[in-house]
Amino acid sequence: MIHMISGGVTDGDSGRARKAHGRRLENFKISKGADLPQDPVISFGPEDLRGVVTSHNDALVVTATIANYDVARIFIDNGSSVNVLFKSTFDQIKMGGFEFEPVSTPLYGFAGHAIPPLDQIVLPLYLGHKPRRVTKMTTFTVVDTPSTYNGILGRPALKDFRAVASTYHQKLKFTVGKEVGVLCRDQRVARRCYEGIVKEEGKERVWRLT
Repeated sequence: MIHMISGGVTDGDSGRARKAHGRRLENFKISKGADLPQDPVISFGPEDLRGVVTSHNDALVVTATIANYDVARIFIDNGSSVNVLFKSTFDQIKMGGFEFEPVSTPLYGFAGHAIPPLDQIVLPLYLGHKPRRVTKMTTFTVVDTPSTYNGILGRPALKDFRAVASTYHQKLKFTVGKEVGVLCRDQRVARRCYEGIVKEEGKERVWRLT
């Protein structure tokens, strides 16, 4: 069973902070048209399907640059409340000048039980390719759990980059000033990751039964 990832410090690292986050909507005022950000229109059409095997049910898995390292096998998950960097990946990135922050709120959803995060760190994340490339300082929660993915970009990153994902078109589009940047998929990698997940889940189920 694959669960949605929830928890972490997206809504605060304490019960009081999370309650305050929920109450902010009570004072929310609907913005008028003039108050809305003037972002370019992001759309998907038939031309976005070139090179895509359309009879698929593949996850959207991309390669992005984190702290000057090209990191493959990043799962785009708009159901995740946090951005995740797995410890096995984190250990391969040479850190310098970045500060760690302790995290007390656990994550839920990896295998149906709580996963205590190791730390939280803010790293530069680059999406796209020049001239349509954009960089944002992005908060990642580091977890020590097996995964066929190297990282997960969840709702916080998608919001910060004003990004829209289409699993059908196997693309992630995001704003770059008044233009739109594109990050394409790798369906072969997505399928290998899925096979790895199923294999690991099978081992875990056998372990629980014995």
